[in-house]
Amino acid sequence: MAKQLNLIEGNIFGALTRFSLPVIFALFLQALYGGIDLLIVGQFSSTPEVSGVATGSMLMHTITMVITAFAMGITILVGRRIGERNPEEAGRTIGVGIYLFLIIGLVLSVVTLICSDWLSMLMHAPDEAFEQTSSYVAICGGGSLFIVAYNVLGSIFRGLGDSKTPLLTVAIACVLNIVGDLIFVALFDMGAAGAAWATVLSQAVSVVISYIIIRRMSLPFAFKREFIRYDAMIVGRIMRLGSPLALQELLVGVSFLIIQVIVNAIGVVESAGVGVAEKICVFIMLLPSGYGQSMAAFVAQNYGARRMDRANRALFYGILTSLCAGIVTGYTAFFHGDVLSSWFVTDAMVIDAAHSYLKAYAIDCIFTAFLFCFMGYYNGCGSTFFVMIQGIIGALGVRVPAVFIISNLPDVTLFEIGLATPLSSIVQIILCIFMFVPLHRKIKLEVN
Repeated sequence: MAKQLNLIEGNIFGALTRFSLPVIFALFLQALYGGIDLLIVGQFSSTPEVSGVATGSMLMHTITMVITAFAMGITILVGRRIGERNPEEAGRTIGVGIYLFLIIGLVLSVVTLICSDWLSMLMHAPDEAFEQTSSYVAICGGGSLFIVAYNVLGSIFRGLGDSKTPLLTVAIACVLNIVGDLIFVALFDMGAAGAAWATVLSQAVSVVISYIIIRRMSLPFAFKREFIRYDAMIVGRIMRLGSPLALQELLVGVSFLIIQVIVNAIGVVESAGVGVAEKICVFIMLLPSGYGQSMAAFVAQNYGARRMDRANRALFYGILTSLCAGIVTGYTAFFHGDVLSSWFVTDAMVIDAAHSYLKAYAIDCIFTAFLFCFMGYYNGCGSTFFVMIQGIIGALGVRVPAVFIISNLPDVTLFEIGLATPLSSIVQIILCIFMFVPLHRKIKLEVN
């Protein structure tokens, strides 16, 4: 299998960078196959189809991020066991994690498939795009099992210190999704439904191929088929670590969905514009997102090895690197967001709407350099309850109220509505800085 990096010894910046690069590239490919749906639909279909994909994919993205956050419990536990040099317990954790998320995936598939119309109504999908939105949600929701499967695979291998195998699984899905979009959308003119089918089928094939590849690998942990079972103690540990993160991610996602709901009520052009901007945002936030995920695995292993000095240095390097990238991407989005938007759609009004919303995200590029790395650090330390609290405060205490207040102002623009996001990031960063000393003192007492 791909070689695991030694995260508890050697040069910190080099190890963190080498581990983060495959994570960042995997996130890029994941954003690409999500963006490709909108790009191809925008080039070959109508504005209602674009709105349907924009609204439906935002809902599915929220579900995916909740699953990914919940699976962070596996990443942290496996990372600790590897740091403690306890491969058998790492294997047991993985087996129980597979069992748990198999159940979650099946339930999620059934619920989203049955409730696609209700979810579309909840999102206030524009009348012109309601059918397209419901169709996208039903098809992608029915394939939730595959979404869960390869996100769990990624969390397992990042915990092992292997960020290259998740990159392989995402690369396979990305290539297959592009091919599927060209066939279903460009060739057969299936619009939003075609984009959904391309996404689900690409994920399904990716999971199957990845399973075949993994079966041929020499795994760095003890694993037996009987490990795939319910174990109350391990499930409890995964849920204690993952549930706060999943709840936080859910509420953060809901806050962004509320923004989409408010914008949907304005009109189909604004709905499509925000959808395009959200897709671009995933790309411009790649480096801080990648460092945030990598930080959790890096810190978890060093926590297990009692090397918090390395974890603290990694936090500094991650923030510095992310900040440099944030300045560049923020400048590009603020001053050239119209060019970025034109890659996805040809409608001039949608491009203008997307650029207006992107200007607010451009400001947030600076703040997420700090926020995502802090969150990854605290996740790796196992302080997921604090991460949940600061996320809830940012989402429900700042972002949602700010959106409601701003949206009721006369002649409000998408830029002004979007400012709720950097405002919440500032508050969350202040909380992270304020809590660093007492939480670090507690962590030092635990590891010493």
